[in-house]
Amino acid sequence: MANLSTAVNIVTTDGVSGRAGITVSAVCSVTDSPPTLLVCVNQSSYTHDIFRTNGRMAINVLAAQHEDLALQFAGATDVPMLDRFRFEVWDHDRFRIPVVRDAAAVLIGGVGAEFTQGTHTVLFVEVEDVFVDEDAGGLAYFRREFHRIAP
Repeated sequence: MANLSTAVNIVTTDGVSGRAGITVSAVCSVTDSPPTLLVCVNQSSYTHDIFRTNGRMAINVLAAQHEDLALQFAGATDVPMLDRFRFEVWDHDRFRIPVVRDAAAVLIGGVGAEFTQGTHTVLFVEVEDVFVDEDAGGLAYFRREFHRIAP
């Protein structure tokens, strides 16, 4: 799986179960009618039940400069969950879900369905809003390293 290159995303939520986020590489377009993505979340993750209960999330497609942010939300630092959302990079007001201000793209939607496969839950997110920064580069993960992609 280390040879499967993927975009790096931080999936965030806020709602009745609280605010949470996690770095996720398993995000994929499913269909454009209705616009739907799938997001895979490990059932052992602290965020798993929060995403399911809140039912609404933002998929923040990270830009080239977000490697440190990706590491924080992957749990690779000692920064507690709520402190991760205190950095200036976040917009908390626009959608009532934290979104990365300078992300390459942000897709916001609600969970329309879910499916369990092995250790993960596949959440099917019906996209309601999409925002793209045409000037942003991308951040990819390949062979256990981050790679910056020019715009």
